[in-house]
Amino acid sequence: MSFTSTKKKPKKATFHVDEKELLCKNGCGFYGNVAWQGLCSKCWREATLRQREAQIKSDEKLARQIHEKEEALAWGNRGQRPHAAPNSSTPDDVSGQMGGGFDRFEEKKRQKIQASSRAKQVKSMLSKSIISPNRGETPAQTQPHPNVQRQLSTESREASVRFSDYLKRLSKPMADDLSKSCREFGEKILTVREKISIDEVVEKVQDFYVDITGRIYTHHIYRGLTATQQATIIDNIEKYLMTLHYRELFSPMDTDDEQKDLAIQNRIRKLRWVTADMLGADLEEGNLLVSQLIVKAQTELIEMNAKKAPIDKLGCIVRSSKIIFQILQTSQDAPASADDFLPILIYLILKANPPQLHSNTQFITRFSNPSRLQTGEAGYYFTTLCCAITFVENLDATSLSLSQEEYSDYMSGKIQPPQTVEPICEGLHMMYNNISALEDLRVRQERLMKNAREFSDEMEAWKQRVSSQVEEAITSKPLIKKRYSKQPVNLDHDFGEETKGLPVPMEPQKVN
Repeated sequence: MSFTSTKKKPKKATFHVDEKELLCKNGCGFYGNVAWQGLCSKCWREATLRQREAQIKSDEKLARQIHEKEEALAWGNRGQRPHAAPNSSTPDDVSGQMGGGFDRFEEKKRQKIQASSRAKQVKSMLSKSIISPNRGETPAQTQPHPNVQRQLSTESREASVRFSDYLKRLSKPMADDLSKSCREFGEKILTVREKISIDEVVEKVQDFYVDITGRIYTHHIYRGLTATQQATIIDNIEKYLMTLHYRELFSPMDTDDEQKDLAIQNRIRKLRWVTADMLGADLEEGNLLVSQLIVKAQTELIEMNAKKAPIDKLGCIVRSSKIIFQILQTSQDAPASADDFLPILIYLILKANPPQLHSNTQFITRFSNPSRLQTGEAGYYFTTLCCAITFVENLDATSLSLSQEEYSDYMSGKIQPPQTVEPICEGLHMMYNNISALEDLRVRQERLMKNAREFSDEMEAWKQRVSSQVEEAITSKPLIKKRYSKQPVNLDHDFGEETKGLPVPMEPQKVN
């Protein structure tokens, strides 16, 4: 049983995120990312490459030491020493001597890859056994033939059709070159995916982006294209490839993305009690328009999981962020600032609890075109979203300006914060929407009736005006009726002089 807190209203937390704090720590001017330890994609790749080279040198040194110890131990057991000095060995001999040490490292690496592959196979078998309609089928009957091509999902087929239609709008040399490059890279991904780690796949994808971008900018068949057309080609390539290989690249088996998704989902579920006031979010939730915009922004965050390409997922983030600025402008009746943006974004994440939030941000981080995350509107909003997620993961009593006791009581459910607005269930939400629609219809009906009355008054005034003009015309020019007496005419009467001068056909003739 929960009780409403009678404590005074908590003091608003203050958030201030300078744009400089969102930039790369190396000072290159691009936006950084929490997943890259505050670095941009370019600096992160360079740091990773240096770290990998240092690790290779360290492994070589360790392998050499292990080999020397094993060799010394082997000669010690025999009671002999090697005749040749270690420094006198040829390069081939050294590489042969180090082979044993490197073999052990390669063996460990192969074991890890095989273990992840076995885990993936087991999970695939379990999922197939659950959904299989025929329980009597043997594994040999259900296992696909190796020569059978991979079945494409509906989204993949639609993406292929869209990309094919787009290529038809380009010149034939461009279309053939892009089609060949994408097909070869797609086959390469399918071939090596289960043999290498996801980090190596990410490196290959990013290298492909760099290569295809350089080719579009420099190759002669792409001459004459504007910067916008070049960017559109790169966007279509990314959308096609990532949608086509979404199942292999999203939340892969050899990562902990799924576990982190569950952890952050449970974390957000426990923080449902956090109010907008605690975060310092200036929201007028009682305003019907603000309430509708909040629902719309939450819907965009939730629909991010339904998109397959990084560019489409980023589009959901951008649209949700723009709606947040509309919320701020409606609530404050003034232009919004970046300091007001972050608290509302955090509040919407807590209320929406978007599915697979970590996997979606990681998918964007790994496979989006790096130039899109480094600069521009999408890069800023995505970096801010990552900051908001990090804040939620590390949220504590100090973050909300609460005492530790209050924070613990809220987390355990002993007390609940005073609600600024009544919680809206689906039925009440539908009822409020219907009331809003009826109110809109009432306003429109009143406007229609007002216009109808005005039109009726105008018609009546026109009728009176016409009637008065008719009366005035009748009065000024009365109708005079003249009466003419009809005299009987004798056809046999001789008119004499009266008929002279008339044409022959009209001259009276006597008929005997």
